[in-house]
Amino acid sequence: MANGHTSRLCTLATAIGLAVGIPAGALGQDDFYKGKQIRLISGHPVGGDYDVGARLLAKHLARHIPGQPMIVVQNMPAAASVAAANFIYHQAPRDGTVIGSFSRNLASQALMGQPNIEADPRRFIWLGGYALPSRVCVNWHTAPVQSIEDLFTRELIIAGGGATSSLSIVPTVINHVLGTKFRIVEGYKGIRDAALAIERGEVQGVCMSYAQFNDYQHLIRAGKLRILLHAEEAPVPEIPQVPSIYKFVKTEEQRQLLRFVFSSAEFGRPYVFPPEVPRARVDIMRKAFADLARDPQMLADAAKARIDMTYHSPARLEALIANLYRTPPATIETVKKLVPNLQ
Repeated sequence: MANGHTSRLCTLATAIGLAVGIPAGALGQDDFYKGKQIRLISGHPVGGDYDVGARLLAKHLARHIPGQPMIVVQNMPAAASVAAANFIYHQAPRDGTVIGSFSRNLASQALMGQPNIEADPRRFIWLGGYALPSRVCVNWHTAPVQSIEDLFTRELIIAGGGATSSLSIVPTVINHVLGTKFRIVEGYKGIRDAALAIERGEVQGVCMSYAQFNDYQHLIRAGKLRILLHAEEAPVPEIPQVPSIYKFVKTEEQRQLLRFVFSSAEFGRPYVFPPEVPRARVDIMRKAFADLARDPQMLADAAKARIDMTYHSPARLEALIANLYRTPPATIETVKKLVPNLQ
């Protein structure tokens, strides 16, 4: 009799849960994380952007997980985060107690056949991403190129940093795909080198992450540094007036090639579960990631640390993966020649 009563109560609880929109598998899961420790495996060294973002996330995420588990960051930076991705894919427990973070370029690198990648990015369970590290091309106000349209008819001399540097990758790819006229002068190591070279008149501009211009916003506001374009398909909230290079795409082949190289930024700093974690725990963690994006304490800490915490949903990351895996082999071969060491 007691068993029948218990069964009826469980059925009623399930019905109520479904009625208010709680996933059926999540019922009875609220206590799973209570008293547990979650390991957040970061595939990057201490102190970098990925690591700072992971530690900020670990500090605040637990409040949004039923049971409020302790979250501990473990760095696993070997092989430019590939070791972390392989560990999460093959060895991490599949019970929801290990979260992974690795390079936003992992899917592109896997498709290019990087030999040490053992993970299939399509099988990870994507929890969400944070940051939108938009890449922009800027030039000095006295340069003859005044707008993105001018790039197709006038040469712009810009600072480069070598074949594997984003300073060189962005203009190289845009030149090849769309026919712009960037002339790249190699040998610059970063924003400080490039900014000095621009002010001295050695070069006229540079392409790099928008965040790198944090210390040069006064020059942007004064109109001395002009932002010509950004290299993402999605709009960039901080610079809504700046056109995307995708505005000038004329064929699907061009779009696929640009997506393959540039869509990595739209992964932000991605976070995953290994394959086969129970669906109820996936639902709990995805909700926690989404709720964290609106957490005022986290946002205040992010502003103080000057770390971008723009949120990307699991659905968005899965769509990016699907688009990458639809890239024709011939396009991937073209990318290999243009950008042999995509990092």
